[in-house]
Amino acid sequence: MKKLRILIVDDEPLARERLHTFLAREPAVEIAGECGDGLAAVAAIRRQPPDVVFLDVEMPGCDGLAVVAGLPAGRRPAVVFVTAHERFAVEAFAVQAVDFLLKPFDRERLQLALRRAGEHIRARHTEDLGTRVENLLAAAEERKPGRLAVKTDGRVVFVRPGEIVWVEAANNYSVLHLADGKRLMWRETLATVERRLGGENFVRINRSALVQAGQVQELQLARYGDYVVVLRNGLRLPLSRSLHGRLEKFAPDGW
Repeated sequence: MKKLRILIVDDEPLARERLHTFLAREPAVEIAGECGDGLAAVAAIRRQPPDVVFLDVEMPGCDGLAVVAGLPAGRRPAVVFVTAHERFAVEAFAVQAVDFLLKPFDRERLQLALRRAGEHIRARHTEDLGTRVENLLAAAEERKPGRLAVKTDGRVVFVRPGEIVWVEAANNYSVLHLADGKRLMWRETLATVERRLGGENFVRINRSALVQAGQVQELQLARYGDYVVVLRNGLRLPLSRSLHGRLEKFAPDGW
């Protein structure tokens, strides 16, 4: 099992020594170094990023919160703040610290902080790996004609355009309604989905709906000269007046 590389940051030598003593007893830990001020900590983290930083909040010049702010969000190590003052807890968790150690603490409390840091790192690695796999699959699939790679609910589902009956807008997402009755929430806007589907076989009928042309069974005249689009599954959807021209090939004479 890979050891957690730990950086200790505190302006008080006795506080660093206490942390070092506790951490040295943990078999799953490797102490990567110590820093006595915030600027040195930022430089050390950028030079050779540790897995976890035990970081004092109150330090002259550059305090612990400033250290975190000086690191790119996507490349920050797991941060455990260490302080004698409870009032910093809200600010600490606001910058997504994994734990907050209040001085004085015992070894058992330190071990809990280490477990939380380890769980945070494992969860982040799993999420990063999943995202990379999703993106690779999506890129590979979309080079193949005739299929869409739909990222939804933490998975990638491959869908042929012919399987899509219609697409419904849901704020910044879209819901794909498939011929087998299933629905997929896609993390794309309706306008993006319309471009991805090519526009030739899919028709925008109103601000919130895109339908496969082959699924249109009929157009029905409604009140005040409006029309309703009826799909083969019986679903009725309103047709916007501004989009009448999109369905001209389905229109009756004298549209």
